Amino acid sequence: MTQGAQAAAEDGLVEVTSEEELRALMGEPNAHARNKSRTSLHPLDREWLAHSPFCLVATSAADGSCDVSPKGDPPGFAKVLDDRTLALPERPGNKRMDGLRNVLSNPHVGLIFFLPGRDETLRINGRARIVREAPFLDDMTVRRNRPRLALVVGIEEIFHHCSKAFLRSRVWEPETWQPDALPSRARLAKALDRPDDSLEFLEEYYGARYAEKIYSEG
Repeated sequence: MTQGAQAAAEDGLVEVTSEEELRALMGEPNAHARNKSRTSLHPLDREWLAHSPFCLVATSAADGSCDVSPKGDPPGFAKVLDDRTLALPERPGNKRMDGLRNVLSNPHVGLIFFLPGRDETLRINGRARIVREAPFLDDMTVRRNRPRLALVVGIEEIFHHCSKAFLRSRVWEPETWQPDALPSRARLAKALDRPDDSLEFLEEYYGARYAEKIYSEG
């Protein structure tokens, strides 16, 4: 037994280390799943994007460090440039730019587009570029905020993902929601990342007026 295998056994963990082992455990995809990916947008994909107000953008730097960032705007915020290209506006945020910095060293991105109330998702994988000027940036203006940057994604793979995860989690069923099960955003910030700010200040900052500032810089 190797040192790594011995350590895993002592921890009670049995690691999967090859695709052959993975397939033996999980099986092969059926023909529909295996062949459903495409390389360009279908008119139904365009309709989905036109109604989607939210997506997750997954990136990885050249060193393998990863990030998944949420992106949201009015429905249709992902602008379709052609059947194999779309663009996402970059809105004011915390200026960490984790995903954008990753793209500079590794252009591969994965996107998942959500439609509230629907249990399926639209998944797009491709290569991204960061652009600072483009004719379509004017069309992305929301509340007088014209994005300074956009992420332009060349589509390499696209497919719709089934509903199993949403059905298991019951994520769209309001009776399962427990928003008050955890401390408020202000209390989380005080405990985790803004300990020098008073709770009173944070409660006001993250209060009712927070939504008024989401398109402003700073």
